[in-house]
Amino acid sequence: MGTVLGAMRNVRWHELQHAYGSASQVPGVLSRIAWGDAPSSDEALSDLERWISTPPVFDSTAATVPFLWELAATDTVRDRAGVLDLLATILAAGNAEHPAWTRAAHDAVAAGRATAARLAAAPDTPEAGGPSPARSVRAAATRLLAAIDRHACPACAGPTPCGA
Repeated sequence: MGTVLGAMRNVRWHELQHAYGSASQVPGVLSRIAWGDAPSSDEALSDLERWISTPPVFDSTAATVPFLWELAATDTVRDRAGVLDLLATILAAGNAEHPAWTRAAHDAVAAGRATAARLAAAPDTPEAGGPSPARSVRAAATRLLAAIDRHACPACAGPTPCGA
């Protein structure tokens, strides 16, 4: 078993684009989501959402999604529910000028369906003095699972629809 985000070095991020230019900063942002303190992690998740998913998706989006699934499945990531919500945002986003980017991003989200199902079925483990973090992860995973199952868009229509 490798380390969390270990495969990021295999992606040629400098050749990919996000909303504001080169995607070469994406690995650092993913790392802040994985290991940052609360303010740093929250800021990184917000930055990533603006860069790769809203309003259109970019060529860097599909490359980023497998790492988002990895973060969502890692217990030590602080805002796993936020990561799952970002995956749902990506599934709902598109790029009319680049339907192949849209389809690749949507296929990458749909490829993680088994992870969403596992997280949606995770047991509740309440913490003393507060709500269970697992509850918010389970709720976000359930929403994402439903979105994957009902997903339909023009870019994904055709002989092999997303999630098939």
